[in-house]
Amino acid sequence: MGFRQSYRLRLKRKRYLWRAWRKSRELRNVVDRSQNLPGNGIFVFSTLRNEAVRLPYFLEYYRNMGVDHFFIVDNDSDDGSTQYLAPQEDVTLYSTKASYKSSRFGVDWLNHLQHKHGPGHWCLVVDPDEFFVFPFCDSRPLRALTDWLDASSMRAFSAMLLDMYPKGPINDTEYFAGDDPVEASGWFDSGNYTYKRNHDIGNIWIQGGPRSRLFFPDDPHKAPALNKTPLVKWEKSFAYLSSTHSLLPRGLNHNYETNGGEKASGVLLHTKFLSTFATKAKEEVKRGQHYANSQEYIAYADANEENPEIWCKWSEKYINWRQLEVLGLMSKGNWA
Repeated sequence: MGFRQSYRLRLKRKRYLWRAWRKSRELRNVVDRSQNLPGNGIFVFSTLRNEAVRLPYFLEYYRNMGVDHFFIVDNDSDDGSTQYLAPQEDVTLYSTKASYKSSRFGVDWLNHLQHKHGPGHWCLVVDPDEFFVFPFCDSRPLRALTDWLDASSMRAFSAMLLDMYPKGPINDTEYFAGDDPVEASGWFDSGNYTYKRNHDIGNIWIQGGPRSRLFFPDDPHKAPALNKTPLVKWEKSFAYLSSTHSLLPRGLNHNYETNGGEKASGVLLHTKFLSTFATKAKEEVKRGQHYANSQEYIAYADANEENPEIWCKWSEKYINWRQLEVLGLMSKGNWA
């Protein structure tokens, strides 16, 4: 990378850090339990709106994995999300009525919270419908992974977003608070993915899967990106650029091998497609607060009028992380 490119990216990172500081004034602290957290604590950072039905299982899942504390931004929920989160003893809660879109879809808010609370800690950034799966997660806690990453001098860990869906019409797949969403929505596409390297930022851009084939069949390049780097040993100088798709410094994005072999990686099981999906899609189209003028949610809402079935004869039923490794969707690399 040349001097000009390096200098340009350094300025870009400083600009995003400044944005995060400026946008922090939009956040109101509802309850702060960040004092006396363990020095080696693992933290989850998340922003949400109207996810009360998902929160019980979301918190339970990551607690069982070994997460020590949650830092959550509630973007003007009116379904009881704030009331549910506030009493949770391992949650520090912020709220805001400000524009999700003008905060770069929540990235500025979370960059600020990670800058404030995250340095020196492994930080996992996930949405309430995303469930992190990593090698040996059925027998080892998250700390085993972060200890290995520390010992290997690795500062970031990538995970492909894997869209999960039910067998049958989406709107007929009922979901209730506390249920495991993967039980209700346990199928996925094992293929149909494209990979492209972004030479400027250094990350791998992944698209495809069910959202591409169902909602963007005539324009697949508009399908959502599936590449993410959700787990990072945070420092004050770090900044996410676009969701967790890319970071600066750019070296944090290079979570893959270019000279043969494989680097360890994970998967985020994305459980968007449940009975709650139709209401959510209509609400987000009306709000217009998502990327590219909410064109993704417009496509969802249009297709959802027919109560579509995402499942097809090539769909795979989710079993465990080892299945995903065999299919080439994640890797244990040299972690034994």
